[in-house]
Amino acid sequence: METSSKLRLRGLWFQVHKWVGLTLAALIIPISLTGAALVWHHPLDEMLNPQRHGSAQPVLQPADYAAASLTLSAEGEKLLSLTYPEHGGAVLATLARPPVPGAARPVRTLLYLDPTTASLIERTSNDEGLMRVLHVLHGSLMIPGVGRTIVGWIGVAMLLSSLTGLWLWWPLKGGFRRGLRWSRQPSTSGNLHYQGGFWIALPLAVLSLTGAWISFPAFFAQLSGDPAGPSPAERMRRMSAVPLVETQLDPTTVRSLSANHASGPLVTISWPTEKASAWKVSYGHEGALDEVQVDDRTGAITPPKPRKPETTARLMRRIHDGTGMGRLWQTIIFIGGIVPALLGVTGILMWLSVRRRRRLMERKRANRPEMVTA
Repeated sequence: METSSKLRLRGLWFQVHKWVGLTLAALIIPISLTGAALVWHHPLDEMLNPQRHGSAQPVLQPADYAAASLTLSAEGEKLLSLTYPEHGGAVLATLARPPVPGAARPVRTLLYLDPTTASLIERTSNDEGLMRVLHVLHGSLMIPGVGRTIVGWIGVAMLLSSLTGLWLWWPLKGGFRRGLRWSRQPSTSGNLHYQGGFWIALPLAVLSLTGAWISFPAFFAQLSGDPAGPSPAERMRRMSAVPLVETQLDPTTVRSLSANHASGPLVTISWPTEKASAWKVSYGHEGALDEVQVDDRTGAITPPKPRKPETTARLMRRIHDGTGMGRLWQTIIFIGGIVPALLGVTGILMWLSVRRRRRLMERKRANRPEMVTA
């Protein structure tokens, strides 16, 4: 039998768990559902934008795609990069223009080019489309400036909620097997909450921790010993760099010069900018890229730097989004995004049910005739 102190502690955890869930349910649900969708980012993008994907491989020279992109550019736009498809489909040309004063981030124009003819398939911007909405909603709740911080603290709250929920799942009487019974609550929503919460508690705790890690990289870098990444101001400076219009080398020559250091298929050719005079050519596969730099003025080659051991921050991001983690963990992440939304709804239903029962009991007590004693 539990002592009174354990019961008081359990009551405290229950209040924390309840009010975290009730207060943040409206925010947790969209974060969770968008996270579940983004696990399957590539298949979902293929379904939503089939015109960008296919089996055809690029057959033209990089200079041909660059020339086609420039003829399609609007006034003030300059070619920033060419990105080649990993499994076939459109070649992506990214156009940049000088950032608008006061804008939160530069807006890029994206041109999807036919891999065999370099003709235009689609023109869009990097802040349009459902996939972009899902990313921004998941990462910042579409709140400029402080959105990422808010999402980080929600991750901390979800970590606390998942751990307190696991504590509360353990039956007051009996052991582990008793906790697995379906009929622990009088309502379907209550039983769904108990059983769904138990099976997802530990994966949800991992996803919550890694989500907070991504949102607060500087804080967790101090704990893990990772090197400090670029500051927000430095990241904005890099993103705002304007590519050069006139270059000494052309992209086909740059690819040829860098080919001796290729570690896999060509992925990206990035133009030199007003702040960095080197072309950057990436080879390899997603998550394992080697960057070769080619000086635009001299043609000097800077070979790829030796790959460093994976940082804790990178590992946390891969755990969070499932990149390179295999289908099993990706499936767990997907379920880990669906179930919290279910827990949020069932938690609200349980709270409303308790309130209804309390009001009913209060009315019954109010209508009960007082006993008359002699």
